[in-house]
Amino acid sequence: MSKILAINAGSSTLKWKLFIMPDETVVASGMVDRMGLPNSIFKVKYGDGQKYQVEQDIPTADMAVDMLLKALLDLKIISDYREIEGVGHRIVAGGERFKESELLNADSLKEVEALAEYAPLHNPAEANGIKAFMKLLPGVPEVGVFDTSFHTTMPKMNYLYSIKPEYYEKYGARKYGAHGTSHRYVSHRAAEILGKDLKDLKMVTMHLGSGVSITAEKDGKSFDTSMGFTPLAGVTMSTRSGDIDPSLVAFLMQKLNLTDPEDMIHILNNESGLKAISGLSPDMRELEQTRTERPASQLAIDIFTNRVVKYVAGYIAEMGGVDALVFTAGMGEGDKVERKRIIDGLSVFGAKIDDEANDVMGEERIISSADSKVKVLLVPTNEELMIARDVVRLSK
Repeated sequence: MSKILAINAGSSTLKWKLFIMPDETVVASGMVDRMGLPNSIFKVKYGDGQKYQVEQDIPTADMAVDMLLKALLDLKIISDYREIEGVGHRIVAGGERFKESELLNADSLKEVEALAEYAPLHNPAEANGIKAFMKLLPGVPEVGVFDTSFHTTMPKMNYLYSIKPEYYEKYGARKYGAHGTSHRYVSHRAAEILGKDLKDLKMVTMHLGSGVSITAEKDGKSFDTSMGFTPLAGVTMSTRSGDIDPSLVAFLMQKLNLTDPEDMIHILNNESGLKAISGLSPDMRELEQTRTERPASQLAIDIFTNRVVKYVAGYIAEMGGVDALVFTAGMGEGDKVERKRIIDGLSVFGAKIDDEANDVMGEERIISSADSKVKVLLVPTNEELMIARDVVRLSK
């Protein structure tokens, strides 16, 4: 029995879970919110529903990690730091260097930092968190689990853009995708639920959260995915535009008198998607509540559903069929109405939903009808568990 920490660090957050392995039991979880900002929030859940929270300035990752580890001792979740036998870290961008999860050392950590230009808001913060753990838990295995590694199996026809090859060769300009750890977990779990070998299934997994990505999986590998060079590409999302004509970017910059491309990227990342179309909210729940009296809310829902259906249908054609469709993440797990809309839009492929089975939130189950030609599943994602499993596998 060993205790493994799974860490998901962002630019201003640090989320974590402590697992007992191989039982895969979560003994504690928590997060640091507003890290680097005034009035940071430090939360811990542990034991039999017990909670601990404090608000204070937490300016650095070093301080956040120090507070986390001390809280584990003070709350008697562990009795000694030596109980922690490994730490796994979600890292957004692994480029082509990290094709799978990997034990980290000083050299590989430098490579993570060098990939920061592919994920400037994420990789530096994640590297800082890793350094803090290396400092406070010397000798404990640190494992990097990369969002992009799952998608490095895509064939060239799916990851190359139709631009000069030298842009890829010199600058790494290609599709990398994202949410790989989530897609990897739910596809494996879906195969287990169906009692099938993953390699024998053609599957489309739909990670529908604030960020949305659709992935085609064939022969047990990522075959194509909707997010691109960055997570901005693909379907309409909560605040991201998804796919857009690049010429429109230049056109809008002229019209808006913008000279810095980052200003336009900010608009496409933070001021677009459901939020922009509805003129109300990036949250699908609010759009559902207001769609009858606000045409803009209904339009945002229609556009979102349309884009998801287009991608899924394209991937089914690309793979030459499909055995399973899988919903996961916040909206995918919690919005039964949207799940039905999407499956109804895919009825041409013989996909049918069972309304009674679909009447659930966040519960793992098959939700397709008995006469559906395609199995439809709801599988709650568990990226932290996937991270913990990788730590155990690699630290051996």
